[in-house]
Amino acid sequence: MKKVKRMAALLLSGVLALSATACGGNGGQSNTPQSTTGGATANTTAAGGGGEEKITCSLLVWTPSEDQSPDYGSWIQTQCDAFAQEHPNWDITFNFGVASEAEVAKLIAQDTEAAADVFMMANDQLTDLLPAKAVARIGGETETFVKENNSDTMVESLTVDGALYGVPFTSNTWFMYYDKSVFSEEDIKNLDTMLEKGVVSFPITNSWYLPSFYVGNGCTFFEDGTNPDAKIDFGGEKGIAVTNYLVDLLANPNFAVDVDESGIAGIRDGSINAMFSGSWSYEAIKEALGDNFGCAQLPTYTLNGEQKQMYSFAGSKAIGVSANTKYPQVAVALARYLGSPESQKSHYESRNIIPCNTTLLADPVMSEDMLVKAQGDTVANTSIIQPFIAPMANYWTPSDNFGKSLRNGEVTHENAAELTEAWNTNMNTTIVDN
Repeated sequence: MKKVKRMAALLLSGVLALSATACGGNGGQSNTPQSTTGGATANTTAAGGGGEEKITCSLLVWTPSEDQSPDYGSWIQTQCDAFAQEHPNWDITFNFGVASEAEVAKLIAQDTEAAADVFMMANDQLTDLLPAKAVARIGGETETFVKENNSDTMVESLTVDGALYGVPFTSNTWFMYYDKSVFSEEDIKNLDTMLEKGVVSFPITNSWYLPSFYVGNGCTFFEDGTNPDAKIDFGGEKGIAVTNYLVDLLANPNFAVDVDESGIAGIRDGSINAMFSGSWSYEAIKEALGDNFGCAQLPTYTLNGEQKQMYSFAGSKAIGVSANTKYPQVAVALARYLGSPESQKSHYESRNIIPCNTTLLADPVMSEDMLVKAQGDTVANTSIIQPFIAPMANYWTPSDNFGKSLRNGEVTHENAAELTEAWNTNMNTTIVDN
């Protein structure tokens, strides 16, 4: 997730001084083939038990701080302990560092050889990890496991040039939260209907959310999102029509711009009745709304009398393995374990991290959970895969700025065509240092 949370990545004191490759025993990577896009192929199995060779090693694992907090059951420490028990012939010392999924590539770039053996990442981090040859390709039985237990969307989100990088543990998208005492199930199907009955907040200045309206009217990213020689196409009549719609939307007294979690604050004090976010906002909104809590996939909006579907970006969060780990056998086995249905279920119970394992999602109890259903329906029906090809770096800053211009009233019906075309040109020519 490149834009949604902007979480500051943290490191435990002195963690970069730890060796990320302090594994002993035979094996190493001397016989490991190199992938075409940079990074070793992790081609090991994850079988456990007494039949494994004896290995003594130390693994450095990076996760968000919440996954290490006692407030959330010390999730990663608990999972690593359970993993070690399943592999009695492996004497593993685990060291932990803190890094958000959205910032891990920047931290690894500081010193690829001293970075974590195993880390959590948003799939768009591959844009930076692959050129740095910092992430291992996943092959063998683990690749088969990923493909057999995840949707095509999840697999595609981690696949570059036919190679898989990472074991997914959740989808990464956003959907709608709403107050059921204000909106009916029929109301929430259309944004403009909702605006007649209550106040709706939307983060229009955040470029992870802004394209929702434009994609709904036929605007595209690099054709199907994968052609770096194509362009972002938000111009022409289709783009200008959406900009004019947004000018009117911002003038609606029942529309609020969500900035710096003002949406959640408004949900708490009752001044806002619906907002758009992801599973990370669940606890705060559920606590605020209580029995009136509701969440659902994205609604349509009405453009020139026609219903247009809003679309979110969708990606994944995954367990990545360093291409520089000295013992990929253990690291890949751990990545597979952390992406297993058992670990995903534990992650959901501790932090409401919604699983992506298809078997787990089919469980009757899980499938009827309102939060799981909202995210799942969004990914399946009202999302596009977020492009993570290199030219996408040019999208973010110009789009943040365009969203701010909309919020500030600088975009009007009189200049909508001119400024939309200028924005479209800027996205396709500006080189942004991410």
